[in-house]
Amino acid sequence: MNNAIARTTALLSTCALLLTGCYGGTTTMPNPLISGTVTPNNTASNTTATTGTSSSAIPIGIAVAQTSNVALLGQEQVAGAKLAEKYFNSKGGVNGTPIKLVFQDTSGDETGAINAFQTLINKDKVIGIVGPTLSQQAFSADPIGDRAKVPIIGPSNTAKNIPEIGDYVARVSAPVSIVAPNSVKAALKQNPQLKKVAVFYAQNDAFSKSETEIFQQTVKDQGLELVTVQKFQTSDTDFQSQATNAINLKPDLVIISGLAADGGNLVRQLRELGYKGLIVGGNGLNTSNILPVCKALCDGVLIAQAYSPEHPGEINAAFRKAYNDEYKKEPPQFSAQAFAAVQVYVEALQALDKKSKVNKLQLAELRTELNKQILVGRYNTPLGEIGFTPIGEVVQKDFYVAQIKMGKDGSQGKFTFLK
Repeated sequence: MNNAIARTTALLSTCALLLTGCYGGTTTMPNPLISGTVTPNNTASNTTATTGTSSSAIPIGIAVAQTSNVALLGQEQVAGAKLAEKYFNSKGGVNGTPIKLVFQDTSGDETGAINAFQTLINKDKVIGIVGPTLSQQAFSADPIGDRAKVPIIGPSNTAKNIPEIGDYVARVSAPVSIVAPNSVKAALKQNPQLKKVAVFYAQNDAFSKSETEIFQQTVKDQGLELVTVQKFQTSDTDFQSQATNAINLKPDLVIISGLAADGGNLVRQLRELGYKGLIVGGNGLNTSNILPVCKALCDGVLIAQAYSPEHPGEINAAFRKAYNDEYKKEPPQFSAQAFAAVQVYVEALQALDKKSKVNKLQLAELRTELNKQILVGRYNTPLGEIGFTPIGEVVQKDFYVAQIKMGKDGSQGKFTFLK
């Protein structure tokens, strides 16, 4: 196939019309980036650039959970990524060439993430991937991208050792070891008399297992008593046994590491069973999609944040306005991180293009050079200014804690940021 591409202009045109992916490892960028090459099963948006060529676009893969119980998080990532695509293409894309997001659904398990990565790399020929949603999925899927030498930016993978997966793996999501302790400290600030702590975590989720270790260590570091550790599954809906066991020990604080659906149900059942103390939620509960799950009983939950809609800066103001205009509410952290991940690709491509035109590079070379550029760049994102260590760990300065405040009828709520 590679030899065929080099033969004649006529044959190139035929390949383009047939949309059969007629390019391979030695192909230069203009032909494989023809706008229509995304397969019908992909949920790719139809954004076209306002400047530059309209016949080609640079494909960036978005591999997040659009189905399963993890979709409560993945849907927010889709929203953030699409807003980034629209915003940066309105600014001219990559020095005149638009980007095109190619979506693949990872669902909520490792198999889904692996399949999504393989499709994006081998069929859709993307230059890099944003994803997956869960750290559990990243430990399985990221090595596939790393072996193929395709850049990967984790938008919400905060477990320990994610960047260490490989040279082509980075993340814009700050590690749980930095973020999680802030919410426990905020709880102590609200109630300095806290003594007893009960911890719950999803034992089948790599991130929750990593996060609970940080929470439990923070409890010890703050001189608090860990009275019980209760385990559950992210697929669970009934927490009566674990909640009752914990409540009987009279904790002053409950800490939950799970996802939005299971975590929200656990919060609800704790309150229904009479627990009246403070609740700290981990990063998996950091979404407004938890509000319909526990409704009025969500009120008061504390969650550490790596993003605030109120963060100063032009890019965050633009992102916040676009999100509010589209969804009539404040943007959540998962959307902001997905936006930031797409932004990193765009700005790294812009910088690389100034050194050597990206549409002249062979795909394998472009992926390699792009990965190098990502790691040395500085990016002023909705999260604030970020960069990366040589191994791909995000460097971020600003962190927050928010508390859920529900309306009187329990149908509406919001994250209120603590000072």
